Amino acid sequence: MLKYHSTRGGESNKSASHCLLQGIGSDGGLFVPAELPKLPELEYLSSLTYSQLAATVLHLFFNEFSYETLLDFCQKAYSTNFAPPQLANESNKKQIDNEVNDQLNTETKNSAEEASAQNPPVILQKAGNAHFLELFHGPTLAFKDMALQILPYLLKEATIKQESNKEIVILTATSGDTGKAALEAFKDIEGIKIIVIYPKSGVSPTQRQHMITQEGQNTFVLALEGNFDDAQNAVKEIFNDKEFNLRASQNGLALSSANSINIGRLVPQIVYYIWAYLELVNKKEIQMGEPINITVPTGNFGNILAAFYAKEMGLPINKLICASNQNNVLTDFFATGTYNLERPFLPGISPSMDIIISSNLERLLYHLAEGDTDLVCNLMNDLKNKKQYTLPTELLAKLSSFVAGFASEEETLITINEYYKKYNYLLDPHTAVAAHVYEQYKEKSNDSTKTIIAATASPFKFAQSVAKAIELESYETHDEYSTIDALAKTTNLETPAPLVGLKNKPILHKQTVTKENIKQTISQILESN
Repeated sequence: MLKYHSTRGGESNKSASHCLLQGIGSDGGLFVPAELPKLPELEYLSSLTYSQLAATVLHLFFNEFSYETLLDFCQKAYSTNFAPPQLANESNKKQIDNEVNDQLNTETKNSAEEASAQNPPVILQKAGNAHFLELFHGPTLAFKDMALQILPYLLKEATIKQESNKEIVILTATSGDTGKAALEAFKDIEGIKIIVIYPKSGVSPTQRQHMITQEGQNTFVLALEGNFDDAQNAVKEIFNDKEFNLRASQNGLALSSANSINIGRLVPQIVYYIWAYLELVNKKEIQMGEPINITVPTGNFGNILAAFYAKEMGLPINKLICASNQNNVLTDFFATGTYNLERPFLPGISPSMDIIISSNLERLLYHLAEGDTDLVCNLMNDLKNKKQYTLPTELLAKLSSFVAGFASEEETLITINEYYKKYNYLLDPHTAVAAHVYEQYKEKSNDSTKTIIAATASPFKFAQSVAKAIELESYETHDEYSTIDALAKTTNLETPAPLVGLKNKPILHKQTVTKENIKQTISQILESN
């Protein structure tokens, strides 16, 4: 059975179920597999449905659970919860329709739901020289759905394995998309409460409306006076507060996380990079075994770390291109080896990337240091006490598979405009950051390697910024919801179902907290609910 260690050495040889439930190490570190498993032959993987592929990958990491159990979870998570892709080209649509019809015409009496499970929850769209991996067709229109729709099943199974009768409390900081995706995934699930903390002025109007109108008897949403890093630090502080956790345990509660610090968030994200590679082969864009590049708009470093894991597991990947917005701490890190927090926080039109402390980078450091937990601890202590750390020369040399760049707000808007006018393809601001950095890299390097760009959110979630970018007439006089309607009409795209009627939903969560009283507020929520 695959075991897990904390990046800081305080916990080792822990089971997957322990790590899923605990979320973060008792020493403040993040759980990583004792060794990264290797992928089966790509030819074999290419014959699987998305759910089968997901179950296969998850079983490599969570072999404490049976393959059959994981397959059941994947089929439930990735079938009815994801709408048929609206932006697919006609050949893709016909292929999907034919697959469904073939499935329905078999003599196995499979239900329509089982047939729909054959359809992937993601699609690959070519625009220009890049292939956009659309990860935003789930219930909250963001890539976070890909992991968060299956996480509740994993946590419930973990409680069975751990023989725990405690109620799980999901405590999650969000820069916008994780919050709604987690709330939607965990709402009204018995034995689980979820508390989401978001920066009051650091999310888009649509992201905020999605969260504060969230239904569910077990859901709680708090607006924090501060930025995402403040929210994330508050969550980590509570996880590391032994007295708080002891009191929670005595009251029959166990804290866990839906952030990408939880290994259960990270592993499902590996799957779609493997699927995308195999889809390029299927489309005859590449030969099996031919390397590709992957470009990821990056904030907390979880999504690109999943791509790194896929590479280390055997997926043929050449370069991992890390794209940042104006909060370009990661760009500087990959260029110099120094991670420096002494910089202004610059909120902007790609709020899910407005992050200075990229938590999952700690996992990468652990792997590059070949499990040297003393080194990781020293680096993390320097970050906490000196606001920066510098990698040893030998570690810096190991970053050669990464390329990093950033896009300003102006460059982001220009990129949205160019892709719409040249290719009739609409980007959200986060994906536009990645597209700009990819174009920048291609121009400098002359690298013609086929490239996948992670398209992480629906452009309709950021309608005002997208409307400005494509020069939609009179967008300044529209509110967010009128702009969504105008954007759909102008682009001939259908308004995504999760946004229809959002404006008129009742506001259910109105509480605001500060860094000083957030712990007390959470205690009160847990004691009174």
